[in-house]
Amino acid sequence: MHGKIVKGIAGFYYVHAGEQVYECKARGLFRKDGIKPLVGDNVLFDEGLITDIDDRKNSLIRPAVANVDQALVIFASMSPEPNLNLLDRFLVMMETQDVPVIICFNKNDLVDETVTENLTKIYKKAGYKVLSVSVKKNEGIDELKSLLAGKTTVLAGPSGVGKSSFINLVVPSAGMETGSVSEKIKRGKHTTRHSELFYVCEDTYIMDTPGFSSLYIEELDEKDLKDYFPEFKPYEDSCRFLSCVHIGERDCAVKDAVETGQIEPSRYENYKLIYEELKNRKKY
Repeated sequence: MHGKIVKGIAGFYYVHAGEQVYECKARGLFRKDGIKPLVGDNVLFDEGLITDIDDRKNSLIRPAVANVDQALVIFASMSPEPNLNLLDRFLVMMETQDVPVIICFNKNDLVDETVTENLTKIYKKAGYKVLSVSVKKNEGIDELKSLLAGKTTVLAGPSGVGKSSFINLVVPSAGMETGSVSEKIKRGKHTTRHSELFYVCEDTYIMDTPGFSSLYIEELDEKDLKDYFPEFKPYEDSCRFLSCVHIGERDCAVKDAVETGQIEPSRYENYKLIYEELKNRKKY
């Protein structure tokens, strides 16, 4: 039979085929060849054993999922306070893997309209699709659903931002456990412990992934980081030096664009922080 892996726990893989989900193990040959089945894989299976994995459209390292069309990253406008450095790191990771991203700021019912407008402006200016919603009040959800139609979307974001509540709204049968935000540390409690794929409707799937509180960008040269901030591209040809990394060089058009407000300062500051982190990592 042919199906799609929707969940993997402790060496067992749950494969959706037709109207049923089958519990399977993977052939030992996969382990021998260094191949690990991933949530999102299209597979052949027989009598509880996965015998073959179809060629993947793509596979992500973090989160470890396959055959993704796009990512939906959810941050809260408040409670917890949005960590834009964390968001920018996630965007870099998706850019390096060539996965389009939709950014969603949830809990707009908790903040003044100017807060969501400012957050939206930062990322629209960078070229991303950005939505402001309230899962609790079901505001902006129809537009978000329309962007998911016909695609496999990996859902990501920190804990406590409303990912599980969003899935329960879109896939009521999911019955996801929802968590609250700790008053003491102002962070959400982890409610998702593994990646899981949910069938929404024909050709439409949502992949839920465990919440993250930190992301380390690996295997990227600091000199290449600029290529993953799309708002830099229109200005780079005007830099004095072809190899300009937009940090300490003179006559840098990207730095000029930051000064004039064409590039958001918060994005540039986070670029510099990640650049230094990548540069210093080589020393150890």
